Amino acid sequence: MKNKRITLSLLTLLGLSMAACEKFLDQPVLGQFEAGAFFTSDANTILAVNAAYVPLSFRDAASNPIWVLGDVASDDAVKGSNPGDQADFDNIDQFNITPINSAVEALWKRYYDGVFRCNVVLDGLPESNTRVSAGVRQQAMGQAQFLRAYYYFQLTTIYGRIPLRVKVETPAELQSPARDQSVIYAQIEADCLAAANNLPESWSGADQGRATKGAALALLAKTYLYEQKWALAAQTAQQVEGLGYKLLPVYADNFRAATKYNSEAIFAVQHTSGLSPAQGNNLNQWFAPRQQNGYGFFHPTQSLVDNFEKAPDGTPDPRLDYSIGREGQLFFGEPFDVNWSTTGYLSKKHLQPLSEIPAAIKGDGDLNFQAIRYAEVLLIDAEASNEAGNPTAALAALNQVRKRARESYLNDPTLAGTGTVPEGLLPDITTNDQGQLRDIIRQERRSEMALEFQRYFDIMRYGEAYARQALGTIPNFNYAQHRFYPIPQSERDTNKRLFE
Repeated sequence: MKNKRITLSLLTLLGLSMAACEKFLDQPVLGQFEAGAFFTSDANTILAVNAAYVPLSFRDAASNPIWVLGDVASDDAVKGSNPGDQADFDNIDQFNITPINSAVEALWKRYYDGVFRCNVVLDGLPESNTRVSAGVRQQAMGQAQFLRAYYYFQLTTIYGRIPLRVKVETPAELQSPARDQSVIYAQIEADCLAAANNLPESWSGADQGRATKGAALALLAKTYLYEQKWALAAQTAQQVEGLGYKLLPVYADNFRAATKYNSEAIFAVQHTSGLSPAQGNNLNQWFAPRQQNGYGFFHPTQSLVDNFEKAPDGTPDPRLDYSIGREGQLFFGEPFDVNWSTTGYLSKKHLQPLSEIPAAIKGDGDLNFQAIRYAEVLLIDAEASNEAGNPTAALAALNQVRKRARESYLNDPTLAGTGTVPEGLLPDITTNDQGQLRDIIRQERRSEMALEFQRYFDIMRYGEAYARQALGTIPNFNYAQHRFYPIPQSERDTNKRLFE
């Protein structure tokens, strides 16, 4: 490490923090430091950890286009806006995807930058480093281990076989071949387990929002799910269930700034308005209609709307109108105009009303992005338990999610007909048939996690038959070709050993 220089600038170190960002903004410019000369205090260590969270931010929705790769490519959303605006996002939508696509390039660079920042922290905190207090060292390592696991989970989910880098590497070492997903998953598992041992179950005060033991175990459960290690996925999800998380009585409170710190939030990307440098949520502008000083991107599809269940009398699953703006319903207090959208629908989950974020500062929202919610852990438990042949456990987890959804009618006074759950709406599931239950869980996951940037990856992991059914009407879609996104041209040009 002593020959490797690390630039730790004001922008790098004092960018988005998972704690209250304001308290870090009074620090001086740090310039350049040898790694061994930087990790000499608790304060410097915390600054380096804060920097490792930066790539998660949605301060610029164009440079963090996980919404494009995760949902626009799926049957849940289309790009929206004007034809030709962000043409590469249109190409994702139409499966004209090449290694020079800007969205494909952006996420690769962003998440490997995150990996690098985590490696800086982990390399700078060997056991021999006694200049950092034991408690801060342990918690810093745990956060870096979790974040590295998170970045690698995203990378391998998006690109499949990728290089594995677990230390700050020299230029020669960066010439490294892509590794099988099994190798990447093994590293994610190891990092999650280590993080779970190093992290507290909760943080308080200005540290609220940092990675926790529950976040590490939830990511581990999700990793096992993607690996189809069903028993381990279910067991780990149930460990998270034992940590005290709870579903919110009202589903929509997961996506409201006033309630963004809550019992369901396991890991969230933090955003705060009114700071310099800006640390607000830019999705608020990208997804809003142009008539409200938005850019008009990210329009839900009719297919997604049709996925939500209805009661026999036609009353919809309340998650539909919590998630999607549509004709005949209010859109943050205003009548919805179908001309705002190319599909007739708008996403609501990542937007704030003008009363909170006026049009003049539309791109500086303070809504967190809920990266891992307790409801998803329950659905991981349901899916994994069903695949492992344990329908009793699967039904118990699944029906908690459905119960919360329907009982929003009991707990949200703003809903029409509040106080009574419409008869027959989202009833408990009782079937023990594995195939039937699998289909029900998949439909439930699509409704519960709608427009949270995961649908495309679910479609791909469910297999070719499911993917053909979901995306087969798009002329350019080919499951074998599009199972993963191509490794970007920038990596192909600079890493000569990539395809060894």
